[in-house]
Amino acid sequence: MAEGTLKLNKRVFPHDGLFYVMGMEEADKLMIHEIAAVICMTLFYLAYFYKQVLLAKQGIRTNRLARGQKPVKTMRVEMAVLAATYGMAVIQYGSSGLSRYLVGIPLPKDVRSTGVFLMVIGVAFFIAALATMKDNWRAGVEENQQTVMVIQGVYRISRNPAFVGFDLLYLGSALAMPNVVIFLAAICCILILHLQILQEEKLLPGLFGSAYLDYKKHTPRYLLFF
Repeated sequence: MAEGTLKLNKRVFPHDGLFYVMGMEEADKLMIHEIAAVICMTLFYLAYFYKQVLLAKQGIRTNRLARGQKPVKTMRVEMAVLAATYGMAVIQYGSSGLSRYLVGIPLPKDVRSTGVFLMVIGVAFFIAALATMKDNWRAGVEENQQTVMVIQGVYRISRNPAFVGFDLLYLGSALAMPNVVIFLAAICCILILHLQILQEEKLLPGLFGSAYLDYKKHTPRYLLFF
């Protein structure tokens, strides 16, 4: 009877590439982190594509990455952004469904919970940015684009709240579903998005003049002092 009870209360659970015996309660808690992470990711990407479709109905093409006549360096960075963002989405969902095939990184439950919390904040930042930008939202910047500079709402505390949302989503997912692949991918994506921000900062003064320079002086690139 004792052996039968052990089989009911313990099981070999494949997680992050590591097979080990854990309690049912522990396994369920780990699954909760993955489920919460998947929900956050899905809300984030649904908001992204919903905004694209909404503006497309108004004749606005929001995705301007690697399009038009741009300097070679800018094109390379924007192509890297496209590859990184779509590739990271695949890795994120793969980390939840194919964890048994990946090299795991054992992290405490509290760290995983922190990861989910960062993802929630990232989703909130991203949706707030989309809502505040209204019809002015674009992925990428062009020298001749017809948009209005937005400095209200969440843009009062960050010049790039949508990028903050991406970064928090990537970092949070790496903590919530830790494995070597997603950690490396998150670091690469955050660096590539930073390069994109630097590219945009070179073009924005030409679009909005001294108003942008004044805004840049008083508003952090990310948050607080960053």
